[in-house]
This record gives sequence, structure tokens and C-alpha cells, in this order.
Amino acid sequence: MLLAMDTATQTASLAVYDWQTPGLLAEWTWLARRRQTQDLMAAAQAMMTQVGLEMGDLSALAVTTGPGSFTGVRIAVSAAKGIGLGLPHTVPAVGLPVLSVTAAPWLAPAASADAQVWAYLQAGRGQLNWCIFHAPDPLWRPGAADHHAGSAADLGAALAHAKHPVWLVGEVTAAVEQTVLELGTALAHVTLVDAVSGTRRAGNLARLAGLHLHYTQADTQANTLASLQPLYLNPL
Repeated sequence: MLLAMDTATQTASLAVYDWQTPGLLAEWTWLARRRQTQDLMAAAQAMMTQVGLEMGDLSALAVTTGPGSFTGVRIAVSAAKGIGLGLPHTVPAVGLPVLSVTAAPWLAPAASADAQVWAYLQAGRGQLNWCIFHAPDPLWRPGAADHHAGSAADLGAALAHAKHPVWLVGEVTAAVEQTVLELGTALAHVTLVDAVSGTRRAGNLARLAGLHLHYTQADTQANTLASLQPLYLNPL
């Protein structure tokens, strides 16, 4: 069983996933605001109990590594390290970028429509981070250099120069909606995914982590607790 945890932004999410079968057993997503520290472990324990499991039943862990809030990213990473070290057996731990999880459900449908997926999230102080996904490769882990940063206006300007149809996915903000509206025909090739459908969920994190585990089982150096490191971008 795999426990997936995401506390990188104000939206927190947990999932329990049977990565061998595979199958999603439970998923909770909620607006945690700044309560990730208080909520995370209690929610994880309650969810495990709900599906009849104990922490000792875990055979893998997964977390989002960033970008996101400085504290939020570290909460899930630290929790995974603590859980992993406390288990009586060594388990793999998969760290994946936040925007990989945001984009994941849309990659295959967008590719079928010959579109790119642009995943974005709020970066604080009116700024955004975004990453461009060109093909449905679930094993791609974008690094810091693959991410972009700027205001909603900066994102709009970048979108206006896109050469393909774009599906814009993420935590919808009033500034992003207003930018898309104001640019009008300049962004006629852009589809803004609604706030509910664009919400990042730990079930997608768990599924991606399961794929990584299946492809790296022979590599004992990959996906270890020691390899879990926050992904921070340069200050704006």
C-alpha cells in the first residue's frame, strides 16, 4: 500500500493506493489554508483506519516536492521521512513536482487533441509558477529550469505566443480568469479548466508514484527517503 501526501499549497490532499493491483482505496482533499501541520498526520491516520489499514501496512510513500509554499512543501516531505524511518521495514519514497500532479489527468486527452497542458499554481504575492507539458510522459519530472514564474499578466503574454492549443490547468484565481478574459481573441486557443476539475488531488500523485515504482524497482538508489528533497525556485 502507498500513502500519498500533498501539502504544497493551501489545498491539502491524501490518498491510500494499492500500487501493485493498482487501485485507489481512499482520497481526501480539503482547503487546509495554514493548518497542514495540525491536520496532516491526524487525517492520514483516520483515512488509514477508514480503509482497515495500519501504518505498518505501507510499502511505499509519495509526496509533492514543490514548488509551493516554503513551509507547506516541507511538511509533507518531513512527514514522509518520519513515517518511513518509523516503519519496521524500508520502503521506497517517490517525490514528484506539484505541477506534474496538476497536469497528470489532462496529458493523454490533451495529446489526443494536439494540445499542450500548461499547469500553474499560486506562488504568493500575486505571482504564479507554471510548467509546460508537451507530451503524455508520466515519468517526466520537471526540474527548476523547466518552471516559469511571473504575474498573471506574464502568464497571459506567454500564452499569447503559444503555437499550439493550450489547456490551462490549476488553482484558478480571479487574476488568471481576468487575464484570459481581457486578452480575448489573443487567447482563443486557450481553454481554462474550471476550478473544481483543475484541483490537484493525491490520487493522481499516487498513480504517478506507482508508475515510477514499477519502472524503477531494479534501481535501489531511486525513490529513497534520502532522495526526497524540496523543489524550490529562485526568488521572483
